[in-house]
Amino acid sequence: MLPATITLGGGCFWCLEAVYEQVRGVLRVESGYANGHVPAPTYEQVCEGTTGHVEVVQVHYDPQQVSLRELLEVFFLIHDPTTLNRQGNDVGTQYRSGIYVISEEQRQTAQAVLAEVNAALAAEGRGVAVTELCPLTQYWPAEAYHQHYFAQHPQQGYCAYVVAPKVDKFRRSLSRLLKA
Repeated sequence: MLPATITLGGGCFWCLEAVYEQVRGVLRVESGYANGHVPAPTYEQVCEGTTGHVEVVQVHYDPQQVSLRELLEVFFLIHDPTTLNRQGNDVGTQYRSGIYVISEEQRQTAQAVLAEVNAALAAEGRGVAVTELCPLTQYWPAEAYHQHYFAQHPQQGYCAYVVAPKVDKFRRSLSRLLKA
């Protein structure tokens, strides 16, 4: 079976990348920008909120080692899908929650998982997920200094206080998915 790719937006891409780099079956993670209207945007342009892009990670994985359903389980664990255009103190459309698919099979799996998440949220009285589920229309890699950011700067303030707790939550909650 060939490697597969899913593109996910759930706040700052540093958080998602740091977690997915630790998931078994994940071959590569790349931070980038998706579904905007400006070709090859810069980080500064995306932060202005005028390009339409969302900060994302492209997760390249081996479906024989980890399923899309499991990757989405991680996704919904490490970000709050109920806050529109916001994750913690990160505010703006570039921080929206999204699953960007490249096939009907991915869309169906994501739709099923999203329905389960919404049922669980409703049972907890927490509302519904505002996660957008749509085709990936374009993708641009982020600048080199954004790649593997947490691994290179674990003591940096944002990494220590925002990224590290998400990594720890994943490691505690879904240890069965950790790389060996």
